[in-house]
Amino acid sequence: MAFLRTSLALAALLAALSGPLSAQEAKVAFGGLAQDTSLPVEVQADMLSVNNADGTAVFEGNVLVGQGEMRLAAARVQVEYGRDGKSIARLHATGGVTIANLADAAEAKEALYTIDTGVIVLTGDVLLTQGSSALSGQKLTIHLKDGTGVMEGRVSTVFVPGGN
Repeated sequence: MAFLRTSLALAALLAALSGPLSAQEAKVAFGGLAQDTSLPVEVQADMLSVNNADGTAVFEGNVLVGQGEMRLAAARVQVEYGRDGKSIARLHATGGVTIANLADAAEAKEALYTIDTGVIVLTGDVLLTQGSSALSGQKLTIHLKDGTGVMEGRVSTVFVPGGN
C-alpha cells in the first residue's frame, strides 16, 4: 500500500512538472547562489595583464575568483573597472566556467557578472546542479541579490525526490 501511495504521489509530481521539463524557459530558486554583492572580489591566476587605456585587466590560467561564499573558476577572466578606476564593474569569464556556492553549482562556456546589479549570465551548454537534481539549458541568468534565476534554451531537468 505504501508503494502504491508513493507511486501515485510521484506520478502526480511528474505530471505537474511535465510542462516545465521540456519548456524553453524555467524559473528556479537559487537560494544557495544568493550573494552579498558588496563583498570584496578576490582574484588569483597564473598571469595578469593590465590595460590602463581601456580600464581592463585580463587574468589567465587557472583563474579563481572569490566573493564571500561564491567561487568562480575559468581559464580566462577579463575585469572591467568602474569609472573611478578602482572598483570592479564587470567580470567576463571564458573557458570551462564553474560557479559554486554552498550546495549549488553551475557550469558553462562563458559567464558575465555585473557587480552593481548582482546579475550573472551564463551561456553555452549550461548545467546547474542543486543537491542531487540537475537542470540544463543554453542560458542561465542568476540574480544574486535575491537568489532567483531563469534558465532558457531547450531546458531539460532531472528531479530526484527527497534528494535536496
